[in-house]
Amino acid sequence: MTLRPARWLSLSFFTYFFSYGIYLPFGSLWLEGEGISSQSIGILLGIGLAARFLGNIFITPTVKNPSYLVTALRILALLTLLCAVGFLFGTSWLWLAMVIIGFNLFFGPMIPLSDALAGTWQRQIQMDYGRVRLWGSLAFIVGTSITGVMVNAFGHQAIIYSLLAGIVFMLLGLLQRPSVMPIGHVNDENGQATPWRELLTEPNVWRFLVCVTLLQGAHAAYYVFSSIYWKAEGYSASAVGNLWSVGVVAEILVFAFSYRLFHRWHVRDLLILVIISSLIRWSLMASTTALPWLVLAQALHSGTFAVCHLAAIKFISARSGADVIRLQGVYSALATGGGIALMTSISGFLYERFQGGAFWAMALVVLPTILLLPKTLERKALLAE
Repeated sequence: MTLRPARWLSLSFFTYFFSYGIYLPFGSLWLEGEGISSQSIGILLGIGLAARFLGNIFITPTVKNPSYLVTALRILALLTLLCAVGFLFGTSWLWLAMVIIGFNLFFGPMIPLSDALAGTWQRQIQMDYGRVRLWGSLAFIVGTSITGVMVNAFGHQAIIYSLLAGIVFMLLGLLQRPSVMPIGHVNDENGQATPWRELLTEPNVWRFLVCVTLLQGAHAAYYVFSSIYWKAEGYSASAVGNLWSVGVVAEILVFAFSYRLFHRWHVRDLLILVIISSLIRWSLMASTTALPWLVLAQALHSGTFAVCHLAAIKFISARSGADVIRLQGVYSALATGGGIALMTSISGFLYERFQGGAFWAMALVVLPTILLLPKTLERKALLAE
């Protein structure tokens, strides 16, 4: 089957985040059901996060030509499926560690490569990234909801079978042919990427990377402890779930209307909006648990996460083809991997001592970005017209 690029990439994001919506919330539950101790679960998931970081750093940049992105995604999906099948063949600690490492090593780089493909098509055929990416956010909710029902009906083993089904679906979707294949920018310095040292010492690049790492890392306390905090404050499990849904729905709306809303915004302007949204959101979460304010704080997920991600895609898409892939890997490794991992450890220490006060620390993490904003980029960095 041949699909238009936007539909092909929408399907790719949908199937990826459907699977991720199974693994991220329910992976620890499956391990617990297999008799793994809490301490071992923490170590295994930490190893997986480290493998994801390494995959983004070392696997993503091996795809130097954008014309190979579709093939690379297909290969990674196949390797991810083979590793996921390993969950069926043993639950010893060493075996699970090997399977989780392999799974995350290949599964992790698929997002920066998909975003690099989106950036390539954005330049090539003026594709609207936001309307494509929203399918991933929607799929995360669908995957989590369906798996929750399956677990209630069939027990924790339904988690692995749901995950395998999602990855098979992802591979089958990637095997469809896009009607327009990505084209490598062979005329950009003979298709060679900027050397790592030169790339990462460019003032705008390192400022951008530090900013997005801090802004995304500030979500750590929210991702790990908000549900625990809200339940301790008297909210039911269903109410907590609904609060999470408010955030994802707000994220979807921003992605859906991103072109109309931010078509002519510069990266610096978008990051300023993210900073303002972050300071308001984390201050609200630290100072009150009243429902109307929590709803507002969750609605600001549209600014703290979605707009930040749009700014990153916009910044990276302005580079040459080879640099797009490199920067996508570094962005995913730092902002959505290493930064959140580091801040999770710090927020755990803070939450144990200060509970909701940990969110004040997340607001403090955001403050340095005011001084680190990259300079306004040229018009080529605007969203594809």
